[in-house]
Amino acid sequence: MAIKFQYNKTSLQGLNKQLNMRIKVLPTIKNKEAALRLEVKKAKDKTNGLKNKLNKKLELYAVTASLWNEYMPNLIAISDIRIATKKIAGVKTPILEQVIFDEEEFSLFDKPKWFPKGISIVKELVEIVIEKEFFTRKMVLLDYARRKTTQKVNLYEKVQIPGYQDAILKIKRFLEDEENLSKSAQKIVKKRQQKKVEETT
Repeated sequence: MAIKFQYNKTSLQGLNKQLNMRIKVLPTIKNKEAALRLEVKKAKDKTNGLKNKLNKKLELYAVTASLWNEYMPNLIAISDIRIATKKIAGVKTPILEQVIFDEEEFSLFDKPKWFPKGISIVKELVEIVIEKEFFTRKMVLLDYARRKTTQKVNLYEKVQIPGYQDAILKIKRFLEDEENLSKSAQKIVKKRQQKKVEETT
């Protein structure tokens, strides 16, 4: 990124201001990146943990798979999913608060004895699946924010800060050269004037 500047003191002050602002903000952005990286890892670990938990539960209930032929899917349905949002390092992420189910009433005398337990198993599995989806979404959002923050850190560290430093150095050298030339010109003019004064006297 080429930094636009002019060879004068006003431009030098502006560049110094921009450079100092970036140097001051860089540690904060780096901390944000580290926090996001940690949160992405936590969300990923939680997602994998929920995946494993779901697989273990499904294996556990696989023994009773033949019983599920008797089960009536319309006995339970999701009526609402209550969510909240939480800011993590400035990123809004969804938080699962509660899954609300609607249950059909049924006669315990007409249906198998295991139906109430079956309903609680279905609820448990559904809650695990929904929670896993929430953590997957959280992981995606946080990882996107982390990548954007990493880009900003790289932009500041590798492009803008060195660019501003280089531009400031060029202006300072130019102004020093200009000042030296001006002083040399003044000395020459002074010597000529002294010579003229000496010649007239």
